[in-house]
Amino acid sequence: VSTQSTWGIMVLAELGLKITAALKKLNSATVIDEAVLAEILKDICNALMSADVNIQQVLKLRENIRNQVKLLQTNSSAANLRRIIQRAVVGELSNMLDPGKEPFEPKKGQPNVIMFVGLQGSGKTTTCTKLAYYYLRKGWRVALVCADTFRAGAFDQLRQNAAKIKIPFFGDDGQKDPVKVAMDGVEHFIEAGYEIIIVDTSGKHKQEEALFQEMVEVAAAIKPDNVIFVMDSSIGQACYAQASAFQKAVKVGSVIITKLDGHAKGGGALSAIAATQSPIIFIGTGEHFDDLEGFQAKSFIQRLLGLGDLPHLFEVVKDAIPQEKQKEMMEDLSKGIFTFKHLKEQLQGVLNMGSMSQIMSMIPGFGANLITKGKEKESAEKIKRYLYMLD
Repeated sequence: VSTQSTWGIMVLAELGLKITAALKKLNSATVIDEAVLAEILKDICNALMSADVNIQQVLKLRENIRNQVKLLQTNSSAANLRRIIQRAVVGELSNMLDPGKEPFEPKKGQPNVIMFVGLQGSGKTTTCTKLAYYYLRKGWRVALVCADTFRAGAFDQLRQNAAKIKIPFFGDDGQKDPVKVAMDGVEHFIEAGYEIIIVDTSGKHKQEEALFQEMVEVAAAIKPDNVIFVMDSSIGQACYAQASAFQKAVKVGSVIITKLDGHAKGGGALSAIAATQSPIIFIGTGEHFDDLEGFQAKSFIQRLLGLGDLPHLFEVVKDAIPQEKQKEMMEDLSKGIFTFKHLKEQLQGVLNMGSMSQIMSMIPGFGANLITKGKEKESAEKIKRYLYMLD
Protein backbone atom coordinates (compact mmCIF):
# COMPACT_ATOMS: atom_id res chain seq x y z
CA VAL A 1 0.00 0.00 0.00
CA SER A 2 1.52 3.33 -0.91
CA THR A 3 1.15 5.96 1.76
CA GLN A 4 0.46 9.57 2.63
CA SER A 5 1.22 11.05 6.03
CA THR A 6 2.17 13.89 8.27
CA TRP A 7 4.22 11.46 10.34
CA GLY A 8 6.47 14.18 11.81
CA ILE A 9 3.74 15.58 14.05
CA MET A 10 2.57 12.25 15.42
CA VAL A 11 2.68 11.93 19.19
CA LEU A 12 3.68 8.28 18.64
CA ALA A 13 7.04 9.58 17.38
CA GLU A 14 7.80 10.30 21.07
CA LEU A 15 7.24 6.62 21.83
CA GLY A 16 9.66 5.74 19.03
CA LEU A 17 12.31 8.07 20.46
CA LYS A 18 11.99 6.53 23.92
CA ILE A 19 12.33 2.96 22.61
CA THR A 20 15.24 3.97 20.36
CA ALA A 21 16.97 5.59 23.37
CA ALA A 22 16.55 2.33 25.30
CA LEU A 23 18.07 0.29 22.44
CA LYS A 24 21.02 2.72 22.18
CA LYS A 25 22.10 1.53 25.64
CA LEU A 26 23.18 -1.67 23.87
CA ASN A 27 25.88 0.26 22.00
CA SER A 28 27.35 1.87 25.10
CA ALA A 29 27.38 -1.36 27.17
CA THR A 30 30.73 -3.19 27.07
CA VAL A 31 29.14 -6.40 28.35
CA ILE A 32 25.53 -7.26 27.59
CA ASP A 33 24.32 -9.24 30.58
CA GLU A 34 21.00 -9.89 32.32
CA ALA A 35 21.14 -6.50 34.12
CA VAL A 36 21.56 -4.54 30.85
CA LEU A 37 18.71 -6.46 29.20
CA ALA A 38 16.49 -5.87 32.28
CA GLU A 39 17.20 -2.12 32.16
CA ILE A 40 16.42 -1.90 28.42
CA LEU A 41 13.18 -3.87 28.81
CA LYS A 42 12.15 -1.69 31.77
CA ASP A 43 12.61 1.48 29.63
CA ILE A 44 10.66 -0.04 26.71
CA CYS A 45 7.80 -1.16 28.99
CA ASN A 46 7.58 2.28 30.64
CA ALA A 47 7.47 3.93 27.19
CA LEU A 48 4.66 1.62 26.04
CA MET A 49 2.60 2.15 29.20
CA SER A 50 2.98 5.94 28.88
CA ALA A 51 1.46 5.56 25.38
CA ASP A 52 -1.54 3.81 27.03
CA VAL A 53 -0.72 0.26 25.88
CA ASN A 54 -2.50 -2.36 27.99
CA ILE A 55 -0.29 -3.57 30.88
CA GLN A 56 -1.02 -7.26 30.18
CA GLN A 57 0.20 -6.85 26.61
CA VAL A 58 3.32 -5.03 27.84
CA LEU A 59 4.15 -7.83 30.32
CA LYS A 60 3.60 -10.46 27.63
CA LEU A 61 5.89 -8.54 25.24
CA ARG A 62 8.62 -8.33 27.91
CA GLU A 63 8.43 -12.06 28.62
CA ASN A 64 8.51 -12.97 24.90
CA ILE A 65 11.60 -10.80 24.27
CA ARG A 66 13.37 -12.33 27.30
CA ASN A 67 12.61 -15.87 26.05
CA GLN A 68 13.80 -15.12 22.51
CA VAL A 69 17.06 -13.59 23.72
CA LYS A 70 17.74 -16.51 26.13
CA LEU A 71 17.12 -19.01 23.34
CA LEU A 72 19.52 -17.33 20.90
CA GLN A 73 22.22 -15.85 23.15
CA THR A 74 24.28 -19.03 23.72
CA ASN A 75 27.77 -18.58 22.25
CA SER A 76 26.78 -15.27 20.61
CA SER A 77 29.25 -12.40 20.44
CA ALA A 78 28.31 -8.98 21.88
CA ALA A 79 27.66 -7.64 18.34
CA ASN A 80 25.37 -10.56 17.53
CA LEU A 81 23.59 -10.21 20.87
CA ARG A 82 22.82 -6.55 20.09
CA ARG A 83 21.24 -7.60 16.79
CA ILE A 84 19.33 -10.44 18.46
CA ILE A 85 17.83 -8.05 21.06
CA GLN A 86 16.97 -5.41 18.46
CA ARG A 87 15.35 -8.03 16.19
CA ALA A 88 13.37 -9.46 19.13
CA VAL A 89 12.09 -5.97 20.11
CA VAL A 90 11.03 -5.13 16.53
CA GLY A 91 9.44 -8.57 16.08
CA GLU A 92 7.42 -8.46 19.30
CA LEU A 93 6.26 -4.86 18.81
CA SER A 94 5.16 -5.80 15.27
CA ASN A 95 3.29 -8.89 16.56
CA MET A 96 1.45 -6.70 19.09
CA LEU A 97 0.01 -4.63 16.23
CA ASP A 98 -0.58 -7.45 13.75
CA PRO A 99 -3.53 -9.85 14.17
CA GLY A 100 -2.05 -12.06 11.43
CA LYS A 101 -5.07 -11.59 9.18
CA GLU A 102 -4.86 -10.38 5.58
CA PRO A 103 -7.05 -7.31 4.87
CA PHE A 104 -9.51 -7.15 1.97
CA GLU A 105 -7.94 -6.17 -1.37
CA PRO A 106 -10.36 -4.67 -3.95
CA LYS A 107 -10.33 -6.13 -7.46
CA LYS A 108 -10.00 -3.99 -10.57
CA GLY A 109 -12.73 -4.06 -13.23
CA GLN A 110 -15.56 -5.04 -10.86
CA PRO A 111 -17.63 -3.33 -8.13
CA ASN A 112 -16.13 -3.40 -4.62
CA VAL A 113 -18.65 -2.22 -2.01
CA ILE A 114 -17.04 -0.81 1.15
CA MET A 115 -19.23 0.04 4.13
CA PHE A 116 -17.99 2.42 6.85
CA VAL A 117 -19.08 2.03 10.49
CA GLY A 118 -17.92 3.71 13.70
CA LEU A 119 -18.68 5.95 16.64
CA GLN A 120 -20.19 9.37 16.11
CA GLY A 121 -17.41 11.97 16.13
CA SER A 122 -14.67 9.51 15.13
CA GLY A 123 -14.03 11.28 11.81
CA LYS A 124 -15.84 8.59 9.80
CA THR A 125 -17.32 10.83 7.08
CA THR A 126 -14.01 12.60 6.46
CA THR A 127 -12.23 9.22 6.40
CA CYS A 128 -14.69 7.97 3.74
CA THR A 129 -13.53 10.86 1.56
CA LYS A 130 -9.85 10.23 2.35
CA LEU A 131 -10.16 6.59 1.26
CA ALA A 132 -12.06 7.62 -1.88
CA TYR A 133 -9.28 10.12 -2.68
CA TYR A 134 -6.63 7.45 -2.06
CA TYR A 135 -8.18 5.09 -4.64
CA LEU A 136 -8.94 7.94 -7.05
CA ARG A 137 -5.24 8.86 -7.15
CA LYS A 138 -4.41 5.24 -7.95
CA GLY A 139 -6.67 5.31 -11.03
CA TRP A 140 -9.83 3.57 -9.71
CA ARG A 141 -13.38 4.66 -10.58
CA VAL A 142 -14.66 5.78 -7.16
CA ALA A 143 -18.06 6.92 -5.84
CA LEU A 144 -19.52 7.93 -2.44
CA VAL A 145 -22.95 7.03 -1.00
CA CYS A 146 -24.41 8.84 2.05
CA ALA A 147 -26.57 6.41 4.06
CA ASP A 148 -26.26 8.47 7.26
CA THR A 149 -29.84 9.69 7.64
CA PHE A 150 -29.46 10.26 11.40
CA ARG A 151 -26.89 13.07 11.78
CA ALA A 152 -27.93 16.53 10.65
CA GLY A 153 -25.43 17.81 8.12
CA ALA A 154 -24.02 14.41 7.13
CA PHE A 155 -25.59 14.61 3.64
CA ASP A 156 -24.18 18.10 2.96
CA GLN A 157 -20.76 17.27 4.38
CA LEU A 158 -20.25 14.18 2.22
CA ARG A 159 -21.70 15.88 -0.89
CA GLN A 160 -19.29 18.82 -0.45
CA ASN A 161 -16.35 16.47 0.18
CA ALA A 162 -17.18 14.52 -3.00
CA ALA A 163 -17.30 17.78 -4.98
CA LYS A 164 -13.89 18.82 -3.60
CA ILE A 165 -12.17 15.66 -4.83
CA LYS A 166 -14.33 15.58 -8.01
CA ILE A 167 -16.06 12.21 -7.67
CA PRO A 168 -19.77 11.30 -7.99
CA PHE A 169 -22.01 11.28 -4.93
CA PHE A 170 -25.37 9.64 -4.17
CA GLY A 171 -27.73 10.62 -1.36
CA ASP A 172 -31.35 11.54 -0.67
CA ASP A 173 -31.83 14.34 1.86
CA GLY A 174 -35.57 13.66 2.10
CA GLN A 175 -35.33 9.88 2.62
CA LYS A 176 -35.13 8.74 6.26
CA ASP A 177 -34.65 5.01 5.56
CA PRO A 178 -30.86 4.38 5.44
CA VAL A 179 -31.35 0.86 4.00
CA LYS A 180 -33.20 2.23 0.95
CA VAL A 181 -30.63 5.01 0.37
CA ALA A 182 -27.74 2.55 0.66
CA MET A 183 -29.36 0.01 -1.71
CA ASP A 184 -30.32 2.65 -4.29
CA GLY A 185 -26.86 4.23 -4.21
CA VAL A 186 -24.96 0.96 -4.52
CA GLU A 187 -27.24 -0.26 -7.33
CA HIS A 188 -26.86 3.06 -9.19
CA PHE A 189 -23.06 2.99 -9.12
CA ILE A 190 -22.79 -0.73 -9.94
CA GLU A 191 -24.88 -0.13 -13.07
CA ALA A 192 -22.66 2.85 -13.95
CA GLY A 193 -19.53 0.64 -13.78
CA TYR A 194 -17.83 2.07 -10.67
CA GLU A 195 -15.12 -0.05 -9.03
CA ILE A 196 -14.95 1.41 -5.49
CA ILE A 197 -18.34 2.23 -3.94
CA ILE A 198 -17.96 3.66 -0.42
CA VAL A 199 -21.06 3.76 1.79
CA ASP A 200 -21.08 6.07 4.83
CA THR A 201 -23.47 5.06 7.66
CA SER A 202 -24.66 6.71 10.90
CA GLY A 203 -22.21 7.01 13.80
CA LYS A 204 -23.12 4.71 16.68
CA HIS A 205 -22.22 3.68 20.22
CA LYS A 206 -22.37 0.10 21.50
CA GLN A 207 -25.14 1.11 23.95
CA GLU A 208 -27.41 2.39 21.13
CA GLU A 209 -29.29 -0.77 20.16
CA ALA A 210 -31.60 0.85 17.57
CA LEU A 211 -28.69 2.33 15.61
CA PHE A 212 -26.79 -0.95 15.86
CA GLN A 213 -29.79 -2.78 14.40
CA GLU A 214 -29.93 -0.22 11.58
CA MET A 215 -26.26 -0.93 10.80
CA VAL A 216 -26.94 -4.69 10.66
CA GLU A 217 -29.87 -4.11 8.27
CA VAL A 218 -27.80 -1.90 5.94
CA ALA A 219 -25.04 -4.53 5.85
CA ALA A 220 -27.56 -7.29 5.10
CA ALA A 221 -29.10 -5.23 2.26
CA ILE A 222 -25.95 -4.11 0.41
CA LYS A 223 -23.74 -7.14 1.25
CA PRO A 224 -20.48 -5.17 1.43
CA ASP A 225 -17.20 -6.76 0.33
CA ASN A 226 -15.50 -5.04 3.24
CA VAL A 227 -16.76 -3.38 6.44
CA ILE A 228 -14.31 -0.76 7.73
CA PHE A 229 -14.49 0.27 11.37
CA VAL A 230 -13.27 3.85 12.01
CA MET A 231 -11.92 4.46 15.51
CA ASP A 232 -10.82 7.69 17.19
CA SER A 233 -7.39 7.03 18.79
CA SER A 234 -8.02 9.47 21.66
CA ILE A 235 -10.04 6.91 23.61
CA GLY A 236 -6.98 4.64 23.87
CA GLN A 237 -7.55 1.17 25.35
CA ALA A 238 -11.34 1.74 25.37
CA CYS A 239 -11.11 1.01 21.62
CA TYR A 240 -11.14 -2.70 22.49
CA ALA A 241 -14.70 -2.81 23.88
CA GLN A 242 -16.14 -0.67 21.06
CA ALA A 243 -14.35 -2.57 18.29
CA SER A 244 -15.47 -5.91 19.76
CA ALA A 245 -19.13 -4.76 19.85
CA PHE A 246 -19.03 -3.67 16.19
CA GLN A 247 -17.20 -6.88 15.22
CA LYS A 248 -19.96 -9.04 16.73
CA ALA A 249 -22.66 -7.06 14.91
CA VAL A 250 -21.31 -6.79 11.35
CA LYS A 251 -18.06 -8.76 10.95
CA VAL A 252 -15.62 -5.89 10.68
CA GLY A 253 -13.08 -6.69 7.94
CA SER A 254 -10.56 -3.94 8.66
CA VAL A 255 -9.89 -0.85 10.77
CA ILE A 256 -8.83 2.76 10.17
CA ILE A 257 -7.59 4.68 13.22
CA THR A 258 -8.06 8.46 13.14
CA LYS A 259 -6.60 11.46 14.97
CA LEU A 260 -3.20 9.88 15.64
CA ASP A 261 -1.66 13.34 15.18
CA GLY A 262 -2.82 14.75 18.48
CA HIS A 263 -3.14 12.17 21.24
CA ALA A 264 -0.75 10.39 23.60
CA LYS A 265 -3.05 7.35 23.75
CA GLY A 266 -2.29 6.19 20.18
CA GLY A 267 -0.33 3.16 21.35
CA GLY A 268 -3.30 1.94 23.38
CA ALA A 269 -5.65 2.36 20.42
CA LEU A 270 -3.33 0.52 18.02
CA SER A 271 -2.72 -2.43 20.36
CA ALA A 272 -6.39 -2.65 21.45
CA ILE A 273 -7.63 -2.78 17.86
CA ALA A 274 -5.09 -5.43 16.87
CA ALA A 275 -6.35 -7.53 19.79
CA THR A 276 -9.80 -7.72 18.12
CA GLN A 277 -8.22 -9.66 15.20
CA SER A 278 -9.17 -7.02 12.62
CA PRO A 279 -6.23 -5.72 10.57
CA ILE A 280 -5.49 -1.99 10.70
CA ILE A 281 -5.23 -0.82 7.08
CA PHE A 282 -4.79 2.96 7.40
CA ILE A 283 -4.11 5.57 10.06
CA GLY A 284 -5.43 9.12 9.78
CA THR A 285 -2.80 11.73 10.63
CA GLY A 286 -4.45 15.09 9.90
CA GLU A 287 -7.40 17.02 8.51
CA HIS A 288 -6.51 17.03 4.81
CA PHE A 289 -7.82 14.44 2.35
CA ASP A 290 -4.30 13.12 1.71
CA ASP A 291 -3.53 12.70 5.43
CA LEU A 292 -4.09 8.95 5.34
CA GLU A 293 -1.19 6.56 5.81
CA GLY A 294 -1.25 2.91 4.80
CA PHE A 295 -0.52 0.66 7.77
CA GLN A 296 1.75 -2.39 7.89
CA ALA A 297 2.82 -3.40 11.39
CA LYS A 298 6.50 -4.24 10.75
CA SER A 299 7.05 -1.22 8.48
CA PHE A 300 5.34 1.02 11.07
CA ILE A 301 7.59 -0.21 13.91
CA GLN A 302 10.80 -0.06 11.86
CA ARG A 303 10.12 3.54 10.85
CA LEU A 304 9.01 4.46 14.37
CA LEU A 305 12.45 3.28 15.61
CA GLY A 306 14.39 5.01 12.80
CA LEU A 307 15.34 1.68 11.16
CA GLY A 308 13.76 2.57 7.80
CA ASP A 309 11.90 0.35 5.33
CA LEU A 310 13.70 0.22 1.97
CA PRO A 311 11.44 -2.42 0.27
CA HIS A 312 8.42 -0.21 0.99
CA LEU A 313 10.27 2.86 -0.29
CA PHE A 314 10.88 1.09 -3.62
CA GLU A 315 7.16 0.22 -3.78
CA VAL A 316 6.18 3.86 -3.22
CA VAL A 317 8.54 5.09 -5.95
CA LYS A 318 7.26 2.39 -8.33
CA ASP A 319 3.63 3.38 -7.65
CA ALA A 320 4.36 7.09 -8.07
CA ILE A 321 5.84 6.85 -11.58
CA PRO A 322 4.25 4.24 -13.92
CA GLN A 323 6.75 1.76 -15.35
CA GLU A 324 5.98 2.58 -19.01
CA LYS A 325 6.68 6.27 -18.29
CA GLN A 326 10.01 5.36 -16.65
CA LYS A 327 11.06 3.32 -19.70
CA GLU A 328 10.04 6.12 -22.08
CA MET A 329 11.95 8.67 -19.97
CA MET A 330 15.14 6.57 -19.97
CA GLU A 331 14.99 6.16 -23.76
CA ASP A 332 14.60 9.94 -24.25
CA LEU A 333 17.38 10.76 -21.77
CA SER A 334 19.76 8.36 -23.52
CA LYS A 335 19.17 10.45 -26.70
CA GLY A 336 19.76 13.70 -24.80
CA ILE A 337 16.07 14.68 -24.86
CA PHE A 338 14.52 16.34 -21.79
CA THR A 339 11.41 18.45 -22.40
CA PHE A 340 8.91 20.38 -20.25
CA LYS A 341 6.67 17.31 -20.51
CA HIS A 342 9.38 15.21 -18.86
CA LEU A 343 9.86 17.83 -16.15
CA LYS A 344 6.12 17.88 -15.46
CA GLU A 345 6.01 14.05 -15.18
CA GLN A 346 8.91 14.07 -12.71
CA LEU A 347 7.33 16.79 -10.55
CA GLN A 348 3.99 14.94 -10.59
CA GLY A 349 5.84 11.78 -9.52
CA VAL A 350 7.33 13.60 -6.51
CA LEU A 351 3.81 14.69 -5.44
CA ASN A 352 2.41 11.17 -5.95
CA MET A 353 5.05 9.71 -3.62
CA GLY A 354 3.37 11.42 -0.69
CA SER A 355 4.88 13.50 2.09
CA MET A 356 8.66 13.87 2.26
CA SER A 357 8.68 13.16 6.01
CA GLN A 358 7.13 9.78 5.27
CA ILE A 359 9.73 9.11 2.54
CA MET A 360 12.57 10.09 4.92
CA SER A 361 11.21 7.73 7.58
CA MET A 362 11.72 4.82 5.12
CA ILE A 363 15.48 5.51 4.86
CA PRO A 364 17.48 3.86 7.70
CA GLY A 365 19.06 6.41 10.03
CA PHE A 366 16.74 9.24 9.00
CA GLY A 367 13.72 10.25 11.02
CA ALA A 368 10.35 11.54 9.94
CA ASN A 369 11.00 14.63 12.07
CA LEU A 370 13.80 15.73 9.73
CA ILE A 371 11.37 17.90 7.75
CA THR A 372 8.85 19.98 9.67
CA LYS A 373 5.21 19.90 8.60
CA GLY A 374 5.22 23.60 7.66
CA LYS A 375 8.27 23.25 5.38
CA GLU A 376 6.79 20.12 3.82
CA LYS A 377 3.49 21.81 2.93
CA GLU A 378 5.40 24.80 1.58
CA SER A 379 7.48 22.56 -0.71
CA ALA A 380 4.37 20.74 -1.99
CA GLU A 381 2.70 24.08 -2.79
CA LYS A 382 5.77 25.20 -4.75
CA ILE A 383 5.71 22.00 -6.84
CA LYS A 384 1.98 22.52 -7.53
CA ARG A 385 2.70 26.09 -8.69
CA TYR A 386 5.37 24.81 -11.10
CA LEU A 387 2.87 22.25 -12.45
CA TYR A 388 0.29 25.00 -13.09
CA MET A 389 2.93 26.99 -14.98
CA LEU A 390 3.82 23.95 -17.10
CA ASP A 391 0.18 23.28 -18.05
